[in-house]
Amino acid sequence: MLATEGAIAPLARAIRDRLTAVASEAGNARAMQEHRDDFVAFQGQGTQWVSLAQTGWRKALVGSGGSAAATSSALRLELIGDEEVESNILSSRLAQVIHDKASFELSDLRLRIQHLEGSTELDARDVLKPETLAKLLVEQWLAAGLSRGMWTRVQDTVQQALVDVVVKAYQNANVFLVANGVMQEIDLKSFVRRTGNAGGGAQGGPTTSPSGSMARDSSMAGGPHSAQRPGFGFDGSQQGSAPSTVVPSSSTTGGSPLMIARQRAQTALLSLKRFVTARIGGDAGGGNGQNQAVGAEGRATGGGGGAGSGNPGGGTGAPRVFSRTFAGAIADAEVAYRMAATQFMDGAGEQATLMQQTAVDLRKRTAELKKRAPTTADKATVEIVALMFQAILAEERIPFSARVWFARLQMPVLRVAIAEPEFFGTLQHPARMLIDRMGSCVMGFDAAAITGSALEGEIRRVVQVIEQYPETGQRVFKLVFDEFVAFLNRYLTQSDTTQRVMSVAQQVEQKETMAIQYTIELRKMLNDMPVRDEIREFLFKIWAEVLAIAALRYGAQGEQTVMLKRVASELVWAASAKPNRTDRARVIQDLPQLLQRLRQGMALLGIVDEPQEAHIKIIGATLSDAFLSKTEAIPQAKIEAMAERLTHLEDFVTDVSGSSDLPLDAHSIELLLGVDAASIEVIPDAAGAKVPEDMLAWAHELQVGNWFMLDHNDRVSQVQFVWRSDRKQLHLFASSDGRSFLIQAGRLATYLQAGLLVPAEEETLTVRATREALAKLDANPERLLN
Repeated sequence: MLATEGAIAPLARAIRDRLTAVASEAGNARAMQEHRDDFVAFQGQGTQWVSLAQTGWRKALVGSGGSAAATSSALRLELIGDEEVESNILSSRLAQVIHDKASFELSDLRLRIQHLEGSTELDARDVLKPETLAKLLVEQWLAAGLSRGMWTRVQDTVQQALVDVVVKAYQNANVFLVANGVMQEIDLKSFVRRTGNAGGGAQGGPTTSPSGSMARDSSMAGGPHSAQRPGFGFDGSQQGSAPSTVVPSSSTTGGSPLMIARQRAQTALLSLKRFVTARIGGDAGGGNGQNQAVGAEGRATGGGGGAGSGNPGGGTGAPRVFSRTFAGAIADAEVAYRMAATQFMDGAGEQATLMQQTAVDLRKRTAELKKRAPTTADKATVEIVALMFQAILAEERIPFSARVWFARLQMPVLRVAIAEPEFFGTLQHPARMLIDRMGSCVMGFDAAAITGSALEGEIRRVVQVIEQYPETGQRVFKLVFDEFVAFLNRYLTQSDTTQRVMSVAQQVEQKETMAIQYTIELRKMLNDMPVRDEIREFLFKIWAEVLAIAALRYGAQGEQTVMLKRVASELVWAASAKPNRTDRARVIQDLPQLLQRLRQGMALLGIVDEPQEAHIKIIGATLSDAFLSKTEAIPQAKIEAMAERLTHLEDFVTDVSGSSDLPLDAHSIELLLGVDAASIEVIPDAAGAKVPEDMLAWAHELQVGNWFMLDHNDRVSQVQFVWRSDRKQLHLFASSDGRSFLIQAGRLATYLQAGLLVPAEEETLTVRATREALAKLDANPERLLN
């Protein structure tokens, strides 16, 4: 992590550049004065901040005495001032961005370090945790005399400059460890321990271990990540170095709709924490250190936060301990409800009646569990989880058959929430993410589409796997979440129509990418050759496209493609000066075949008739001029080198960014690829339109499976996001009436900004359930512990 220290000085330069640019922008008098003040302040204190941050990071790397101090601090019950809360909010935002971008690398690194140290979790102040770096940067920022408001105004710059460096540091650390033989292969199944009789065999539970592994799938990049993040125990102690909740304040107004939605969600979590800590006081988590976390059989599974710690999560971030008796009570309630749920699903009554029976049964078991809960924190956890699932079961947009399976998750989630209080403090907990992803997917379907479908079967499998492995905490939720996302990517694209649209869209993107690459290489080849402008323009604008479409249709080394590559070098030679008679005779002899091949290539692009003749006329005139030219001819050796390089062009081309313009429309798809695009509603980027970066980032983070309302050409349709191309340039949405919408990234971002594409759900299922639970507790606070 030494590379991180080296990133602080460049980070300061990026901030200084940003402040300089903003200070020179025109605006209202107040904003301009604020920008100038920021610039002057950073000019004076920026160097000190760099020095303090680098010194603090070096001390953190040494880490002497940090663990004990963290534990002592975590065990104290004390009020946290508003300023400290604001600072924690600022640092947690940065930490969350790093978590989102480095989720998989950090997860692998954490497992490898735990393997080396023989521990179950990283220390709360471990430098590998993004929270440690984020908190240090914010603390030293304030220590240098810079304001929180200024940090808020430059936080986007901080994130952009820092995230890639930290992610690269995680990658390098993993590479180093793997090279030295530390956990070269990571399979999450090795962390999942099967219990003897905790499965649902009698109720149709699975008899095999969870399938799948920790293989990283790049198709998940757009979605939220499940890296473990700090949370808050209900005793008011902080789990980790910074809260992951965000409270919008005067300094955080504005931002993209995505950021605002996240802030609202995190505010709900923080409000719940404040409500609970205000009511359970110092009696929370009153464990005695003798208790141990136990599985469904009542067997001990390991220590928690240290002897005598009543703090959920302790000071080291380890899972919180809870009593053997209480764990057994949860297991008994889970098995009993599983049997009851089977009866409900087999019943012949009305769905509304059966759902009411399900809710009553769960409420009854909740009341029994609260009586047996050993601490006030446990009682509060039981009640809040119960209220959240009441809200989920009351969600009529979830088909009945799916809601019953959601209900069976209440006890597994309760077990995780008691052992891992961070469930209430972060949106990235795997249990929340799984419920939210399944909920957002099924709420767009009607009951007939879900009942008996592969989607319902997958939800059933997910729940049964979780029930079978109660001792694994959030690990099994993470495992099945990854598997569910992989399933969605297959399930939503299985129809012939969608497969065809995907294939066409992917080919368009590949073709345009290859055309850009070929153009770049052709420019390099002709850079020092005396080639006429007319020929250069034809090769760059037309023939690069021809080579790209040929490579796509026939393969990069297909006979047709190789022939068309050779035409490029023949055209360059033919259009060069011909001072001797032999060369002129050769051109005259080869010209008919050259022109025929040029026509053949242009026909691949749909350039025929008059447009084709116009190009041939320009090329013919250029070749005629070459006969009369007295300039120096292009050496034959250069022509041969160009021909050889063109033959193996794919070996030389370099990747280009995914932000290139794609000339996308239904007509071009048909012409370029020979595919009927009648079933595709193509929505390309608007020419010359400026796309805000935050909107583009939002577009890239949309999750496959989520539902939206699309207002296109004054027609509103409910659509589901089913596919994103490899380069994130093309996005496919499917409507229930069989239409498909292929939307380019820039237009998608502007549609999101203009409200023409709106998420069907303003907030996720668990956030809405949390908000409804909090509303009931606000109205009836006595029910929390009664």
